[in-house]
Amino acid sequence: MVRPSRSYRVFQGVNGLVLTFVVVVTLYPFLNIVARSFSGERQIRSGEVTLWPQGFNLTTYEIVLKDAMFWRNYGNTVFYTVVSTAVAMVLTTCYAYVLSKKHLRGRTALVGIAVFTMFFTGGLIPQYVLITSLGLKNSVWAIALPNAISVFNLLVMKAFFESLPTELEEAAEIDGLSTYGVLLRIVLPLSKAVVATMVLFYSVSFWNSWFSAFLYMDRSDLMPVTVYLRNLIQGATGGSNAGAGAEQLTQVAANIQAVTIVLTALPILCVYPFVQRYFVSGVMLGAVKS
Repeated sequence: MVRPSRSYRVFQGVNGLVLTFVVVVTLYPFLNIVARSFSGERQIRSGEVTLWPQGFNLTTYEIVLKDAMFWRNYGNTVFYTVVSTAVAMVLTTCYAYVLSKKHLRGRTALVGIAVFTMFFTGGLIPQYVLITSLGLKNSVWAIALPNAISVFNLLVMKAFFESLPTELEEAAEIDGLSTYGVLLRIVLPLSKAVVATMVLFYSVSFWNSWFSAFLYMDRSDLMPVTVYLRNLIQGATGGSNAGAGAEQLTQVAANIQAVTIVLTALPILCVYPFVQRYFVSGVMLGAVKS
């Protein structure tokens, strides 16, 4: 066995220190947010909270979690995320599979149209007029359709499909499979890594999205939880809905941002470990070709 050289050992040590520093810098703010969400109002304002809660307090959690509207909006978020991610994955997968075929006529133009939308959009007002004229307001489609295809995700998935052996598809076509049969029975089973990665990207994007719902939803019972928590931060809801007193409102004002961040990020943090093993391989394999 060849022993690593001295320079390589130094590189490993420096690399380990740098990565440890990056982990600490990344993890510290989140741990501080969690600690603040469970801390008391006086300790937060005096700057005593670091990585451990001070003056343990659950007032804000109680006010938020006891509100029926919070759970209604939370259910809306789950529904919007699932439907929007499903729509986005179907459209992105079909578009990427088409673009991966080098013999396709007009392939360059289709790629150019997709890339063009990365840099230029119609603008907020034309998009609002379009959504309104199509009758999509106050529906899940106002959230799902305008954001259905991310060009970055499209190009990564296209590159991944291009890396698959064409012989497999040719053999499947000889056996009598149609284009959709090849996609569903041959290509997608071999693309679990990139599919899981794209599902993660889309679901996180839709879960954290609030502006589309804020723009196209007129009823509070149709809002996602991100809009609810935004309104709670600004004092538009929360205390009055839950019947909180002045002392409770003071506590809420002190750590409402921390509580909202924790409640919004928790589901994604629970899902991420199950798709983490696909994440690196999906992105790297999809980035081999351009």
